[in-house]
Amino acid sequence: MAAALRARVQAGEWPPGTALPSEQALAVQHGVAMATLRRALELLASQGLLERIHGRGTFVRAAMTGAPMLRFFRFGDGSGEVPASRIVSRRKTAASAEVAQRLGIARGEPVLHLLRVRSLGGRPRLLEEIHLPLPLFQALAETPAAEWDDLFYPMYAQRCGVHVQRATDEIGFGTLAAAQAAHLGLPAGHPCARVERRAYDLAGRCVEARTTFGDAHAFHYAVTIT
Repeated sequence: MAAALRARVQAGEWPPGTALPSEQALAVQHGVAMATLRRALELLASQGLLERIHGRGTFVRAAMTGAPMLRFFRFGDGSGEVPASRIVSRRKTAASAEVAQRLGIARGEPVLHLLRVRSLGGRPRLLEEIHLPLPLFQALAETPAAEWDDLFYPMYAQRCGVHVQRATDEIGFGTLAAAQAAHLGLPAGHPCARVERRAYDLAGRCVEARTTFGDAHAFHYAVTIT
């Protein structure tokens, strides 16, 4: 039952953020008992595909519009400014073993490789290396970089039909290579925080492998434990 509902979501019958039909209607459509249907809905909710809101119904979880890397850093006055985005380079390449492993594809498959600098107040703050599988993101490979949006996830949805539903971030620390440091206006060997992200679509495919570098001296992360 859960597999059948997931297939309908992945087929685009219910776009992200929309409500599913009533439980009674779904049970009739699939010819199952209400208890069976509810177990399937609960399973998909626990997996993050659906969201059950008391008194309102069940919804396909809305696509992510962003998960700001700036939450890991403290720059400036914390005004909430959206960082400007500049594409330093864009090229098609073959996935290395590491990139292939992160994206869940075969080594050598085509990917779009991006190098992006994000700035606040005109100052470069983050350097991002991004790999996107092709041909899924072919539209971006053909769109002039000057026409890209500062926020990528809404752009993925609008231009490529790829809805990022969830992402995982892993944080580590190291030092900047000379070329990396130059993009951030820092000296070679400067300490950096490194955030490795994998972003997933509604089907559970990894659709983005991103590595973000920032000044380790500005690293700041807080979490509330209850």
